[in-house]
Amino acid sequence: MNLDSLLEKRRSCRSFDENAIVLLEDLKEIISSAQNAPSWKNSQTARFYIVNNSECFNKIYDSFPDFNKSSAKGAKAFIITTFVKNRSGFERDGSPSNELGNLWGAYDLGLNNSILLLKATELGYDSLVMGFRDEKLLRELLEISDSEEVMSIIAIGKSTTEIQKPKRKDLESIVKIF
Repeated sequence: MNLDSLLEKRRSCRSFDENAIVLLEDLKEIISSAQNAPSWKNSQTARFYIVNNSECFNKIYDSFPDFNKSSAKGAKAFIITTFVKNRSGFERDGSPSNELGNLWGAYDLGLNNSILLLKATELGYDSLVMGFRDEKLLRELLEISDSEEVMSIIAIGKSTTEIQKPKRKDLESIVKIF
């Protein structure tokens, strides 16, 4: 599948098939592909936590607000994404390289996550990125260090329906040419 096809096919899933199977080897392959994303001075600060153990998965799922529970119902795995703070966008002495500071870590992780989502699509999975999460619970359950910033939970599974493409803005409304 070429890039344009992947971009056309990838959608945010809100109706996962409860009978689908997500293979651990596929999850590892998805993250391995995400590691190919560029990062500030090759700092590679992205970190990934795969949750497919039912006890841990259910604790995280139960912590969701109702709208995330209904959207993620039937997902078979979560990938929690974080980045190591104070490295991407920082000098060796620990000072920020510019006014964005740790926003560069979030930017770099976004690049990783984009590749992750596209690889999941290529392998036949659907996904949903969720920003509402219980950071304290995630840190405790997954032993996430305070040196990492918890960003998102990505639900992985297979959709029960054909997901419609939302309308995109016209190019003229988002681009300025000088």
